[in-house]
Amino acid sequence: MIIYTVSFFGHRELDRPFVMEKRLEAVISDLIKSKDYVEFLVGRNGEFDQLVSSTVRRQTKKIGYANSAHILVLPYMTSEYRMQQESYERYYDEVEICAESVSAYPASAFRKRNQAMVDRSELVVCCVERNTGGAYQAMRYAERSGKKILNIADERMYDSEQD
Repeated sequence: MIIYTVSFFGHRELDRPFVMEKRLEAVISDLIKSKDYVEFLVGRNGEFDQLVSSTVRRQTKKIGYANSAHILVLPYMTSEYRMQQESYERYYDEVEICAESVSAYPASAFRKRNQAMVDRSELVVCCVERNTGGAYQAMRYAERSGKKILNIADERMYDSEQD
């Protein structure tokens, strides 16, 4: 079995969440249907991350669970995770603490976690509308690393789409 790993990055606040959700549904559905096994790597730090997680859960229920894993990648152990570990473990198929970022200073832990997610992935799906922030930096790192990138906020890819 070939494992295909996908990581997701997007801004904390989305300008058009319903449009992005529709685009995510198509991408996630296609991946589940076309790959032997898909690992969906997500964070939990804003609207885009929440949208990705709910879309992954919805599509895997609709299409089937057998060939995918919904994995939360935390930059370090958080008090929120400790207090709600059981809830997290019910919602995600796996919860990982990123080894590359666990001992980093908090200011750089998210960047290191994002880079580790990119390094592990065949595809990086992002929703980057601004040239600032962690999602933008993760996308730039993916570009420099030669990763396949799909920016669902790129209107040139969706010119014929009726939103």
